[in-house]
Amino acid sequence: MKRFWKHVTIEPGNGIALDGKPVRTPGRAPLALPTPQLAEAVAGEWRTVRETVDPRAMPLTGLANAAIDRIAPDTAAFAAGLAAYGESDLLYYRAEGPPPLVERQRAAWDPLLEWARGRYDVHFETTAGVMHRAQPAATVARLREAVAALDAFRLAGLSPLVTVSGSLVAALALLEGAADRETVWRAAEIDEDWQAEQWGEDELAVQARDAHRADFDAGARFLGLL
Repeated sequence: MKRFWKHVTIEPGNGIALDGKPVRTPGRAPLALPTPQLAEAVAGEWRTVRETVDPRAMPLTGLANAAIDRIAPDTAAFAAGLAAYGESDLLYYRAEGPPPLVERQRAAWDPLLEWARGRYDVHFETTAGVMHRAQPAATVARLREAVAALDAFRLAGLSPLVTVSGSLVAALALLEGAADRETVWRAAEIDEDWQAEQWGEDELAVQARDAHRADFDAGARFLGLL
């Protein structure tokens, strides 16, 4: 879509308007945000469009569209999909060696699990290797409840954090302010960092990581504006 507007404004109810005409989601619902600060950030994305709309340059708008069109109609189903990551979280599966990698994982991942134990009163089973290790039913249920309690916009912001990192626990820690964005990102990238240190990175791997980081940062920023 080519840029056709001159002015971007925030309307009553935190809606976005282009030259006075309301912006709508792809599903034709009004693009109305839950907080003034998120509305201002989304409006900023529309103001910075030059000649052509590039969705990759407007991640907050994309997450808001997803919250309204895709998540809000059935928040329970979407929440269940994210909660499933709690059954096989990245943080449960540790390297068998070498010792420096094992120690890196322990130092970064154990504090996140310890926070979740106290926050949700649950127990986690960790293991060395990649074979599935079932988690206690009470743990899975408690994590599912925590995700199900979130609204559509928080689920939208949480989604890229979970899918990019592979860790529901780490994403919840970021959501609740128990860990900052960089701590969670570095924890999620330990294995990739290790492989890069040992063997180097090719150009495609770097591009993929940069794209993942952009999605991760957008989710974290989105949540911070709610």
